[in-house]
Parts: sequence; structure tokens; C-alpha cells
Amino acid sequence: MCYSAQIVADHRQFERLYGAQIDIEQFVKLFWERQGGNRARKIPKAMEAAFSAPRDDDELQVHDCIDAFAATQASTLQQELFAQTRRLADAQRKLQLKPTKAAAESQRIATSKIAAIRTRLADLQRTEARPDDSRIFPGMYAPVMVWEHGRRVVKPMRYQCRPAGKPADYDTRFPGTYNARRDSLARFWKGEFGHRHGIVVVNAFYENVARHAAEGRALAPDEAEQNVVLQFRPEPQQDMLVACLWSHWTGPGEPELLSFAAITDAPPPEVAAAGHDRCIVAIKPENIDAWLNPDPADLAAQYAILDDRERLHFDHRMAA
Repeated sequence: MCYSAQIVADHRQFERLYGAQIDIEQFVKLFWERQGGNRARKIPKAMEAAFSAPRDDDELQVHDCIDAFAATQASTLQQELFAQTRRLADAQRKLQLKPTKAAAESQRIATSKIAAIRTRLADLQRTEARPDDSRIFPGMYAPVMVWEHGRRVVKPMRYQCRPAGKPADYDTRFPGTYNARRDSLARFWKGEFGHRHGIVVVNAFYENVARHAAEGRALAPDEAEQNVVLQFRPEPQQDMLVACLWSHWTGPGEPELLSFAAITDAPPPEVAAAGHDRCIVAIKPENIDAWLNPDPADLAAQYAILDDRERLHFDHRMAA
């Protein structure tokens, strides 16, 4: 399963490259809800960076929400830093008077937390871009291109799909719904397949695999299985139009949710040889509109688009 991906996070690239209109109201809503304390709204740094130079009042509103959220985060981290610094000083004072296991443990924990807090503060204040700024994991948001009002539209959506009509605890009961297997589209995903199709633009994806499988060997006697994370990139490097399903979920007393799942299928030989049994599906540019605007009465046409995918070759390496 594609548990993580590196995405095109700048909504302006969708305008420029794909002629898509931005649903700016949904972007404003997302950032406003996060600023208001909705901790479930997890947004990659690259999506924030796209609003660093706002072009209009709506984008300025998003920019202001980002600044307000960063200020709140910094204040909270500074308070935590002060508390842990005081804890460290107390532990060191106790150790000078009488070394104890409890004081030593308190010193270790405080030292570790201080380092982590300082790293988070530095990252919060950082302005230079890094590749991981555009990396998403389940539960994080990404720009997704859909079809609405007769044209391509980009909306921010959570990477883990909660189908419409399901209870709010569906995410906990089915934590793997960030991927939609091709062989289950007409069953598990029948409410979305043929109805709500999307595209997320990805340039790399990451998979958990067994170390021995990644190294192309059998597990040795008495060897415990080890997990490693591999990064897969198409060679030559390029952006992939990854086929997705999405949902607009509403529930009583709950905030509405836009969410998506990436479609996966059997992998090409080089991905299988690296130890993984699934792969995202990159559709061809000429099939964008036919995919985004499906006919529910002609699912065969949608399967044909998935079958007529981009035939890419993937290089892999150990992820940092």
C-alpha cells in the first residue's frame, strides 16, 4: 500500500499546468479550522508555502491564518521549552546533591524533549524549502483535482477516505482506507467508483517492505524480519497523475470532511522485486477529463482508463 507520497502541493501549479480552477473557499475553510484548534487538519509545509505571496484577499486570508497558527504553535512550544528547561535544572540540582535513578531519568527525558522542541521551533521558523515539505502521510491534506460545474477544480482533501454515509469512527475501524485496491473498486468502493474520481499529482511514493525482500534474498535462519522504507521514483523523473477516489462526508455535530484514497494495483516487476505487492496507478494526460467525469453506467470505460495507464519504470532507494 502507498502509505506515503511526495506530492505537488502548490495549487498554482494546477492552474498553470492543468487549467484547473482553485476552490479557494475550501482552502480558506481548511486553514481557518486548523487555526481554530481542529488538530485533525494536518497540512504539509509546502501547501502553506504556496500562500507566501498572496494574490488576492482570499489568499491573504489563508496567509493570515497560517501566520496566526504559527504564532500559536511557537508560543506553545516556548512554554514547553521553559517547562522542560526548568525540569532539567531541577534534575541536575538533585543529581549534584544525591544521585538517584529518578533524577537521572528526569534529566534524560528533559534533555531529549528540549532537543525535540528546539528542532520543531527551528522548523516552524524555517523558510527555505525541503523535499519532505511536500511529503504526505495518511491523515494529511493534499490538493486534489476533481470535476465540478463542467471544469477541473482543485480542492484540499485528507489522505484517508471516509465514504459518505459512514459513521465518524469509520477511520478508526478501517485505518487502511487511504488506498483503494483496483480489485475492490466495484465492491468496497462502489459508492465512490464511477461517481467521485480525482487526481493527485505525485513525483515519488514510499513503501514499507521487509529488508530481506528489498535485498532480493531469502530470510536467513534465525534472522528476525526487519522493516525498511523504500522511496520509489519514476525514471526518468516526472510528475504522475495518480488516480483517486474521493468523498464529501457530513455528519451530525461533526465538521464536514473532504477526503481521498489513491487507487493501487499489481506492481510492475521492479517494484515487486523490491519487495512490495502494490503500486499506485498513474493515468495518461489525455485521459484526465474522462477519468474526472465518469459515467456511473459505464464502469468498463473507467477500468479501461486504469488499464491504459502510464507504463513507468521505478527506481528505488532507502528512504532517509
